[in-house]
Amino acid sequence: MRILFLTHYFPPEVNAPASRTYEHCRRWVEAGADVTVITCVPNHPRGVIFPGYRNRLWQRDQINGIDVVRVWTFATANEGFLLRTLNYVVFMLMSIAASCFVKRPDVVISTSPQFFAGLAGYVTSRLRRTRWILEIRDLWPESILAVGAIKSKAIIGLLEWLERFAYRKADQIVVVTESFVQHVASHGGTRERIAVITNGVDLSTFQRRERDVALAQELGLGDKFVAAYVGTHGMAHGLKTILEAAEILRHRSDIAILMVGDGAAKAALKEERDQRGLSNVVMLDELPKDKMAQIWSISDASLVLLRNLPLFSTVIPSKIFESMAMERPIILGVVGESARIIEAAQSGILIKPESAEELSAAIRTLADNREHVSALGRHGADYVRTHYDRDKLAATFLDIIRRVAQTTTASDRRRHAGAPAE
Repeated sequence: MRILFLTHYFPPEVNAPASRTYEHCRRWVEAGADVTVITCVPNHPRGVIFPGYRNRLWQRDQINGIDVVRVWTFATANEGFLLRTLNYVVFMLMSIAASCFVKRPDVVISTSPQFFAGLAGYVTSRLRRTRWILEIRDLWPESILAVGAIKSKAIIGLLEWLERFAYRKADQIVVVTESFVQHVASHGGTRERIAVITNGVDLSTFQRRERDVALAQELGLGDKFVAAYVGTHGMAHGLKTILEAAEILRHRSDIAILMVGDGAAKAALKEERDQRGLSNVVMLDELPKDKMAQIWSISDASLVLLRNLPLFSTVIPSKIFESMAMERPIILGVVGESARIIEAAQSGILIKPESAEELSAAIRTLADNREHVSALGRHGADYVRTHYDRDKLAATFLDIIRRVAQTTTASDRRRHAGAPAE
């Protein structure tokens, strides 16, 4: 089976969509599929081309059996509406063009957000006369409207029309949370064509490990209780709450906060940390994926936060599963489906989103009871092994792909017979 996957993000980029796509594709290759990924030249989130890559019209390489095609990219930092939109549109056009020069697939998969990458799958599937699976990892444009990134009613109307168009046209829609099903079904999708494949974790990489004492010492964390936020520093996350909590905890010399990642809000957060003189907050830039387990080893608790907006009750931040696999309890400032997972797993403390008082209190509670920390960590690891093993999730996804590919109608086959095969 030939699978063509269109994605804006892919390793060596280390954000959640890049990791999800890579980990699925790698497992599909191991299961015998022929997988081609069309993606950007790696540049996220700063808009700077990664070392070892050039921004050429077309470049091709292999990553663990995955055929990776990288197209010319309008590289720009992950901030500002107009430049990012241009970045998205350019990738849509380039990926569609590139798809005409790879072997004809049995199935085209495109992943959103951003939605222009998703729509590229529709055009590609029509050009190559094959089935189209649309993966929805975030509700778009709802997620950008929720944080106030777009004000124009005309643009909002256009984006909402495109959303409904895509849901109607996709042969199969894969969403990452149960909460997304109702939204997609009410915006043009049909329930029979919607499947849920949650995010998960590679249990061979993320598992309990001993504290990296040398790294802890290097970062000035020593034997302190470390509450870590690892991930995107964006408009949606409300990370100013962490700095406000750090202010409350300033007197606790045995507690430190570690923030690892990059994003549109990173510079402002770093400036505010310095202005407040918060020596108990250590901030690191984005690190390669293979360093994440090392970071979790020096962390005692995981901070998972989003702004207090209704839309975010439908999302499940993927960092939850890595934290659980590493036996790190979670302090969760997100309501809805994420909170239900933490409650079911008995793996953390729930707080009100954007509440510095509750965040600081939760950190104190864990710092003062290490046995409770260990118990929450064990519960989370047991739960994630049962429900969120990436191997099992990728296999379920592949079953869906095979079923969609096999629904080709007789008229489809006749059309394909007359199309040029490569």
